[in-house]
Amino acid sequence: MTPRTQMTNPSAHDVTAGAHRREFLRRSLRGVGGAALALPWLEGLAGAAEPAPAPQRLAFFYVPIGVVRRGFFPGEAGAKIPEFTSSQQEIQRSKQIPVGTHPLTLTPTMQPLAKVKDRVTLITGMDRTFQQGTDVHAQCASCYLSSAAPFTIKQSAWPLDRTLDHLVADVIGNATPFRTLELSCNSHTDNKESIYFDNISWYGTGHVAPSLRDPRLVYRRLFSTREADAYRDITSLVLEDARDLRRRLGAADRQKFAEFFDSLRTIEQQLDRLEQMKGELTKVQLDEPPEAHLPRGEYIRLMGDLMVVALQTGLTRVATFMVGPERWDTPFLYESLFDKPRSHHQMSHNQGKFLEDLLRVDRFHMEQFAYLVEKMSGIEEANGATLLDNTLFTYGSGLGDGATHQYTELPIIVAGGAGGQVKGDRHVQVAEGTPLANLWLTQARLLGAKLPRFADSTGEIGGLREV
Repeated sequence: MTPRTQMTNPSAHDVTAGAHRREFLRRSLRGVGGAALALPWLEGLAGAAEPAPAPQRLAFFYVPIGVVRRGFFPGEAGAKIPEFTSSQQEIQRSKQIPVGTHPLTLTPTMQPLAKVKDRVTLITGMDRTFQQGTDVHAQCASCYLSSAAPFTIKQSAWPLDRTLDHLVADVIGNATPFRTLELSCNSHTDNKESIYFDNISWYGTGHVAPSLRDPRLVYRRLFSTREADAYRDITSLVLEDARDLRRRLGAADRQKFAEFFDSLRTIEQQLDRLEQMKGELTKVQLDEPPEAHLPRGEYIRLMGDLMVVALQTGLTRVATFMVGPERWDTPFLYESLFDKPRSHHQMSHNQGKFLEDLLRVDRFHMEQFAYLVEKMSGIEEANGATLLDNTLFTYGSGLGDGATHQYTELPIIVAGGAGGQVKGDRHVQVAEGTPLANLWLTQARLLGAKLPRFADSTGEIGGLREV
């Protein structure tokens, strides 16, 4: 569990947090050895009173190495394939989309979002300022959620400050067992790069919020009990209490509970399957580490399922989800794309040769994001709202393009409603030079953080809030 920050009004926060904790325990199944499984919202457990407003959540889906612009951005399908450059540069901007709010048109890379098109907003034209003198990839992930102005952080070679997730957790995360949750889908341990290439969440300059990378360790962190090793899964520990609860629920709640319990069972089965697969791979002589041969999509979706369960049950309200590290050349097995492990970073250095493969990787990542968005949209909460209705879930990358290493025109998609404050099916084109921090400021305020500004922000993003 992450450390808490000093509260501005401890007594008021303690009262509220205590009430939330009591409610959290009331909505839990009990089992062997004191095991407790937090439950999602069920009408039968809410009592006769009008359900309280559903809590708001914040989550980020970070994609490394940028995207192939001609597949992702509207109006760039015929753009020239860029030459690789090892240093950061700004490419010519697309002039085909006027500044303002437009209906959303799904490009080939965004096509997996078709089922939830009405719940997503594409934001184009957002910039970050690169701090000269350091590696282009080092600032991509580490500074993505802090966006500090260059050379304002004196004790770091990067413009890295306390990240947005922790600032928002000050407002919405203090009543949950896990104030924030940091997840990474980098299963490798060869450590080619420093922590700055492989983390997006920071308590402050030089103080990383370390990501959990092993699905089993994530599972144990969320559902830790003394008997976890012996029983292997939390559903076995609380099975008797679950049977008793089912008998006391109405028909609609029984269906909802069964779906939740079955989804957790599926997570446990998938954990066992991937662990068994990894064990078998260690016995085989391979050119790459065994982790390189684990099916990439299954691994990402499993980690994503764990994140969704944590958000759904109130274990946390703030999560960061890093799909992969910046500039690690260790390959991954994109199981639906290639028959051998491939390095995303190495391919990005030659778009001319690997254009179609890179476009497929971009779409693959979008499919995983769409899977989680659809999953959230199917989870009902109080007053008929869904988990997605009560979440801001942002897809993005710290680079606009993996070949040019540009910090301009970043790929950003915001899914979810923030409690009805955000409407989807929009494409928001911002003015040239608009800092990414403007989006982070907007999101923080939507979730109740009364920030006068954030990092190098100049104001909110127009067109995102419902009007």
